[in-house]
Amino acid sequence: MNDPVSNIPMMRGMTTRRQALRFGGMSAAALALAACGVKGKGSAKVTSSAQAQTEVEKYWTGKVKKGHVDFANWPLYMDPEHPELKEFTAQTGITVTYKEVIQDNASWFAKIQPQLAAGQAIGYDMMVVTNGIQFTQLVELGYLVPLDHSKLPNYAANAGARYKNEAYDPGNVYSIPWTSGMTGIAYNPKYIETPPTSYAELWNPKYKGKVGMMADSQEIANFAMFLLGVDPEKSTEADWERAAAKLREQRDAGIVRKYYDQSYVDPLGKGDIWMCQAWSGDIFQKNVSDGTDLKFVIPDEGATIWTDNMMLPKTTVNPVDAMMLMDFFFDPKIAASLAEYINYVTPVPAAQAIIKQDAAAASGDDKKALEAVADSPLVFPSEADYAKLRSYTTFKDTTQQKKFESLFQSITTA
Repeated sequence: MNDPVSNIPMMRGMTTRRQALRFGGMSAAALALAACGVKGKGSAKVTSSAQAQTEVEKYWTGKVKKGHVDFANWPLYMDPEHPELKEFTAQTGITVTYKEVIQDNASWFAKIQPQLAAGQAIGYDMMVVTNGIQFTQLVELGYLVPLDHSKLPNYAANAGARYKNEAYDPGNVYSIPWTSGMTGIAYNPKYIETPPTSYAELWNPKYKGKVGMMADSQEIANFAMFLLGVDPEKSTEADWERAAAKLREQRDAGIVRKYYDQSYVDPLGKGDIWMCQAWSGDIFQKNVSDGTDLKFVIPDEGATIWTDNMMLPKTTVNPVDAMMLMDFFFDPKIAASLAEYINYVTPVPAAQAIIKQDAAAASGDDKKALEAVADSPLVFPSEADYAKLRSYTTFKDTTQQKKFESLFQSITTA
């Protein structure tokens, strides 16, 4: 099949943010747990709306614009030409140093934690971290700035409703979203004619040796809990045990060919595996870049949604400028520009209409590419899709976290 959009500048040679992850010698979980042993020197986390307001007033009083922002992000999360940042500078006069220095949440946390614990600047005024273990640690240790929402008018006006009260950060006290993605089932229609509608298909003996699962503990745990009818966000330790038993059953039956990191897409395209846990943006971009026809589905039981979040470390040097930049990304035109490049779920619904306008004004391959983004449920999920999406398990303390990680890591490393 010919690739109709391989020569489009915004698409050419793209790798997804998730495909760019590269873990070092220690596992992500090990890095996270190692960092847990060091106590923070930030303020206590906010636990009520009244406290939040007090903390906001306390922090932001006297803070002024300084004219610069140092921004830490993941690879491939912005056009290399940085058109959005250039527009921000043109509008505000604030310069931005943008660096793609975050390869995964755990190693990033391990890198910045000693400096934050000592009350030292980390060299960045804002950063992007995924909801999950490290996000919770940053909050619990008091390492994040409580956001002044009076400085976020674009966010207030344009963010989708579900992005205004996330379970992992109620009231968006510390964060606002950069982008989201879904973890569901991807399959190759060359080998599977009937779309899988349930997670039970990942346990189906007829696909023995042709199923891929992820090595990430939270990802595999979520799928097993979905199969059992458990909401991961509300799960108990007893639920984890049941989920782990289902995953061991799947593994021991030889159904799983391999537990993958970000490398599952090529085996799926080649037919080494026929069905796999997958990130939504990976599948969209694989089809665009390689001309494949892989399918992504949200099963009847639901699917995982993860969100990469913008936030300010407690030691930020330029907080006012950073807040202005955070809010800038919620201008629908800017959100549309980002979505056209990164192809993950934008938190700004109004961006869809702008991408459609851009498509109408384009021609040839550019037009086809923009129409594909605007019409994709992997970039703009329906309300019915959103209603079926759940986040990851949260932990009461480090002991719970260690138990969870040990339980599910034992499955993928056996």
